[in-house]
Amino acid sequence: MVGVVQEIYIASAGGVAMQKADLVEAVAGCGLRGDRYMSRTGYWSGSDECQVTLIEGETLDKIAAETNLRVGNGEHRRNIITRGVRLHELRGKQFAVGEAVLEYDRPRPPCAYIQSITQPGMTRALLGPNGGICVRVVKSGVIRPSDKIEVL
Repeated sequence: MVGVVQEIYIASAGGVAMQKADLVEAVAGCGLRGDRYMSRTGYWSGSDECQVTLIEGETLDKIAAETNLRVGNGEHRRNIITRGVRLHELRGKQFAVGEAVLEYDRPRPPCAYIQSITQPGMTRALLGPNGGICVRVVKSGVIRPSDKIEVL
């Protein structure tokens, strides 16, 4: 299975707008340098945090086509938008993304908080498989848009 990284987003603290990144350093056992969960300033820090979150670009396309929600520019609150890979099929697997190696952790359902900092309907739109996944960083490395995602 091969997919690609479409876009990368990080936020320096919980509730802060996601910022698009040209590259990001994934740090083993920690997350993405500059992101709220690596610095432990995220809304869910200490309780239900993910090192890195991924969401399918195809899912965001569908949400945008079927609703009036803005899901571009990081409003989805996920770090990496993918293309061409079914994220739920990564369960139990490690996979290379650019120079880094990531490992499936769990599904990432949305919470009511996401809606409070975006717009009404966002939580519902991201329910079930639409919410993406959480992953752990197994091997540090740089990740860039258009990097391949390959199961190891």
